[in-house]
Amino acid sequence: MKSDIEYMQMALTEAQKAFDKEEVPVGAIVVMQDKIIAKAHNQVELLNDCTAHAEIMALTTAFQFLGSKYLPEATLYVTLEPCLMCSGALYWSKIGRIVFGAYDDKNSYRKSTGTNNPFHPKTEIIGGVLEEECSQLMKTFFVKLRR
Repeated sequence: MKSDIEYMQMALTEAQKAFDKEEVPVGAIVVMQDKIIAKAHNQVELLNDCTAHAEIMALTTAFQFLGSKYLPEATLYVTLEPCLMCSGALYWSKIGRIVFGAYDDKNSYRKSTGTNNPFHPKTEIIGGVLEEECSQLMKTFFVKLRR
């Protein structure tokens, strides 16, 4: 069985794909019973769609793979703390666990919800896994963008 760190490294690989395509480098994977059932990265620019966040793309793929709209046995690994929009989708998915890398004080769900948990009551949330690596990719992207 792989660890949270190993799966986050895989999500970072997805984030690098976004970086290489000049998308905000966020990557996500969905794992169920130690099997990856979905991989995704931000595609906002490519699709010209503000909802094409890595989390949404990964959830959609997982739903289609399973033929279900609920993911109570699954874990989402995402390189950046989810925003409010993604939190809503994750709430409705009833996902079992959310493991994220970098904290996002500007745009995460916490900015709008404060201390209120926007996720399903049974969802376990773990933050800061490979936080430095996830943060550094974001910082590098925005430095490059501003040149």
